[in-house]
Amino acid sequence: MALHMIEPERRTLHGHFSPELPPVVAVDSGDTVRYRTLDAGWGLEPHTPGSPEERRKFPREPGTRDAGHALCGPVEVRGARPGMTLEVQIVEVRPGAWGWTWAGGWPSPLNQRLGVAEGEGRLLRWTLDPEAGTACDQHGHVVALRPFLGVMGMPPPEPGVHPTWPPRVWGGNLDCKELVAGSTLYLPVPVPGARFSVGDGHAAQGDGEVSSQGIECPMERVELRLALRDDLALRTPRAHTPAGWLTFGFDADLQEAAHRAVEEMLALLGEQHALERKDALALASVSVDLRVTQMVNGVCGVHALLPHGAIRRSA
Repeated sequence: MALHMIEPERRTLHGHFSPELPPVVAVDSGDTVRYRTLDAGWGLEPHTPGSPEERRKFPREPGTRDAGHALCGPVEVRGARPGMTLEVQIVEVRPGAWGWTWAGGWPSPLNQRLGVAEGEGRLLRWTLDPEAGTACDQHGHVVALRPFLGVMGMPPPEPGVHPTWPPRVWGGNLDCKELVAGSTLYLPVPVPGARFSVGDGHAAQGDGEVSSQGIECPMERVELRLALRDDLALRTPRAHTPAGWLTFGFDADLQEAAHRAVEEMLALLGEQHALERKDALALASVSVDLRVTQMVNGVCGVHALLPHGAIRRSA
């Protein structure tokens, strides 16, 4: 299987999803792609998000197609077609040396209800130490690194320009902290060739992403193995992670997002344990954790987590 490299440069960067974007590379099922990515704000070196003096090697223009997250790609997977599943094996995720978190930097309803207006928040500047696995801000607060990509996904099948902010059933801005190295993400393929893009590196994040950001950072190296599955038909993403199996639900209403995540978990339990729906629901109630992935991207995300070994047969 081949290894492909994608560096951040003008031709490989975009701030929107669209099935009309030309691929920057075509790969075969089973190939590996190694990326270096910018931070979500298109930064390659430390900067002050949203400020006029912000230094960016690849400036974006608000109101244009580059108004969203800095994404690398898209990657065409030869032979991909709607009805298949794209298997994304996350081999390695290594953050750069710096990051930032801005409380109030994004006008989310949650920030507004918490009394933090846009532009009136606080900026934390982080120094990252991937070897030690820690991040330290300018005030001396230290947190553990748990790096992952906030955005991994493919465009909607409809033509035109689609924003990067919301999560969708084909992936996108999932912002799920469980998608660390060693995880495998499964996404329904929406368009021929898949057209897979990534970005929005997070060095760490809590469930909910309550300030609208984790530790936003560039990624020094991300290695993903892409494979096609024609034996697996999915309606929404699911993932196999070090913590367990995940199913996802998305909706503007948090209750509906939770309902969809549980629906998909019941389907997963039925597949894995040959359970009828009522039995799956009863077992889910005692073994599955329901978590708010994020509630700040316009479309809320909820993931249901089935820990490894949570359900087993008696001897």
